[in-house]
Amino acid sequence: MESITFNHTVPLQIRFNDIDSLGHLNNAVYFAFYDLGKTAYFETVKGESVDWKKADIVIANIHADFFAPVYFKDPVAVQTAVAEIGNKSMKVQQQIIDTRSREIKAACTTIMVGFDVNTFQAKEISDEWRLAIGRYEGRNLSRPTPPKK
Repeated sequence: MESITFNHTVPLQIRFNDIDSLGHLNNAVYFAFYDLGKTAYFETVKGESVDWKKADIVIANIHADFFAPVYFKDPVAVQTAVAEIGNKSMKVQQQIIDTRSREIKAACTTIMVGFDVNTFQAKEISDEWRLAIGRYEGRNLSRPTPPKK
């Protein structure tokens, strides 16, 4: 995963039924943790609850890497950041970390796209998202300029 600063961290609670027969966190649970991190991140960025039935961004692709097992008593958290925003998509970087050792246990890259809930078509990432994320991340994420012809 590329070097990125994570400004958003959510502590995670591992439940007994999250553990598989080998004693580690089941792979499917990581995705629930990533969803929890994204939801909290976007609500923090917006400064309010997001009505996901009207949300104008959706997941298009997820790539996950597993580096080390997570066990039942491990103190873990999910960290989330938006690495970049294009015209119609954004790249969300996440990692599950051990909060004591700071070891990265797993990492995830999610491509989210702008989405029109009325037409079910891709659309440009709204300026509202772009400005809110840029403000939160402390960097300019303004709309890319089209290449000159």
